[in-house]
Amino acid sequence: MNARSTSGERLTALGTQLLEVHIWLREMLEDLQDGIDDYFDGRGLPPRDLRAHCLSFCTALTRHHTGEDRGAFPAIAEEFPELRKVLSDLRADHNQLDWLMGNLRKLLDSLPEEPDPATATKVREEVGALSAIMQTHFIYEEKKLISVLNAMDVPGWRENRPAFLMVDDDEDGPRAPSR
Repeated sequence: MNARSTSGERLTALGTQLLEVHIWLREMLEDLQDGIDDYFDGRGLPPRDLRAHCLSFCTALTRHHTGEDRGAFPAIAEEFPELRKVLSDLRADHNQLDWLMGNLRKLLDSLPEEPDPATATKVREEVGALSAIMQTHFIYEEKKLISVLNAMDVPGWRENRPAFLMVDDDEDGPRAPSR
């Protein structure tokens, strides 16, 4: 398969779409962090709603990374074998992020109805670690892959939007970033 694009028929290049998804995921995590801070400051959502927000974020990030691992990375490795080490490093980050998300979910599952300082410290440390690794991962991925994805044209991805380029729209369900 020759995935390099020779035509300008795509309105938005794949790498640009990846960047849009990363921006959306960063915003979701920021909203979750704000919700957690509000809860521990005594003016936020009840624990049940925070858990739902966390589940929504974690599901979106997992779908994105699973889509990369199963769809995007194999296609990139086939066309750009020199990036196999980069792709392996990114997969390792995905595993670390999964572990951190699991820790955060466990902490949020055990939130007391009334906030307490000891729990606040643990939760804020965990969400801070998740944020730091995710931000570093996204920056590295963007640096290494945006230009590669912008050079690729995978017809199947145009026909059926891959999971790693999907975002959720509360009203319409999964959708692609704007074109």
